[in-house]
Amino acid sequence: MKKWSIAALLAALVVGSLGAGAAHPQAASAGPGAGGPPGSGASPGPGVALDTVTIPELQARMADGSLTSSALTAAYLRRIETIGPRINAVLRTDPTALRQAAASDARHRRGAARGPLDGIPVLLKDNVDTHDMPTTAGSLALAGSPPDADAALVTRLRDAGAVILGKTNLSEWANFRAEKPTSGWSAVGGQTRNPYVLDRNPCGSSAGSAAALAASLAQVAIGTETDGSIVCPAGMNGVVGHKPSLGLVSRAGVVPISAEQDTAGPMARNVTDTALTLAVLSGGDASLAGGTAGLPDGPTHSGTLRGKRIGLWRLPSLGPEVDALMSRTARELRRAGAEVVEVTPPYQKRLGALEFPALLSEFHRDIDAYLATRHGPRDLRELIAFDRTQPAERTCFAGQELFERALAAPPTTDPGYRAMRAELKDLSRRSIDETLSAHRLDALASPTNPPAWTTDCARGDNDVIPSSTPAAVAGYPSLSVPAGFVRELPVGLLLMAGDRQDAHLLSLGAAVERRLHAWRAPHYLPTAGPGTAR
Repeated sequence: MKKWSIAALLAALVVGSLGAGAAHPQAASAGPGAGGPPGSGASPGPGVALDTVTIPELQARMADGSLTSSALTAAYLRRIETIGPRINAVLRTDPTALRQAAASDARHRRGAARGPLDGIPVLLKDNVDTHDMPTTAGSLALAGSPPDADAALVTRLRDAGAVILGKTNLSEWANFRAEKPTSGWSAVGGQTRNPYVLDRNPCGSSAGSAAALAASLAQVAIGTETDGSIVCPAGMNGVVGHKPSLGLVSRAGVVPISAEQDTAGPMARNVTDTALTLAVLSGGDASLAGGTAGLPDGPTHSGTLRGKRIGLWRLPSLGPEVDALMSRTARELRRAGAEVVEVTPPYQKRLGALEFPALLSEFHRDIDAYLATRHGPRDLRELIAFDRTQPAERTCFAGQELFERALAAPPTTDPGYRAMRAELKDLSRRSIDETLSAHRLDALASPTNPPAWTTDCARGDNDVIPSSTPAAVAGYPSLSVPAGFVRELPVGLLLMAGDRQDAHLLSLGAAVERRLHAWRAPHYLPTAGPGTAR
């Protein structure tokens, strides 16, 4: 299939599923623009609420002339200026954003729009290379000259007409520097805060991308994941995050941890926008669902849950309040006609024991290759030495134990490493495939995250969250959609399916999103009530 046909098919699949009952019914209503403190709203035009409007709705308005990309981009830039400092999610805006938007407006006037992302403002995680803005991975070591070229995914976004709005903060080096990091902190950007409760953590490493979306600072954002770094921030900030099948989105020009697990992916406030962005990032690759044969047939295009079998992996270790939310979620899915059965994917302890040692070897290999393309430290050894000379790199946490362990790890040519990665790939895929097959499931589901913990540099993260690991290690897709709240704090539902079943997962996710109807705008509370979370 060609790029346009797969993009149109994804749009029909997800937008059609919302037609029976929009996930955010207030999307078309007039209003001040987006949730936030009084006076913070910034609407691009009458009836456009930034919190809830979808890309198809925006494109319909651009097509009829009632909205321009320039007005939309300016509205988001005003929100970044007014709301942004409260959550510290956006590192920098692109000074050319309004020029990009004006070029999109000219294309729309000529009837030459390039597709559904033309004129849509997008934020990029600051480990995605841009030739015209710094790409730092949160580290002062990369804060000098920008990369020489855009990441492949940025080229795709530009070719699709998207407006590159700016770069988001992240957990420095995607949380692969210290043994006890604090998610959402970097030496370049400081600490990103959770928009729902400001003293709570946004999870990482795509912290800024998720928090910016929750605060309606862009229409969509790009995150990256090795294990949990898209889906956990999405869950903890009450937005949608999709970790694509490994290899579906190019890794070229993305600061790495491991080529065996790394992927970039789309994040948005709804599944519709997430699916449309994936279609662009993947280049409309027919392998998105194994070709047309892998796409759902018939009634599934409307996103129904009736007759679907979902395996619920409860993970009671995330606490009784999350477990109670999973019980309510299961009841809602059953009321919609789904069959929900409880499952426990096998091999999880073994995966937990093997994953981290393998990542250490892969990080050494891959970060050396990336640093060789940049101005600054040329390899991991020089990076470690650089950090030792920089007091600003130690203002939240001082350690770089993971760097040091990676430097000493066996090379990826070592037979022991190779056996470890082979076992990881085999067991992770079997953990999902065998569970899907044994219970005749359409997907697995689990809680994405616990309620957000308090941000504390001295303690570090409180984030033992096992749900993301099977799909992350297997290279299979996963999708977090809002499931509800533990008091003021969002919790996501993580959906997982087999390799290259991304379109199937997005269709199912749209139906779940519509049924649970769990999204709500943040209120930027200074702190949470007693007993809300750990």
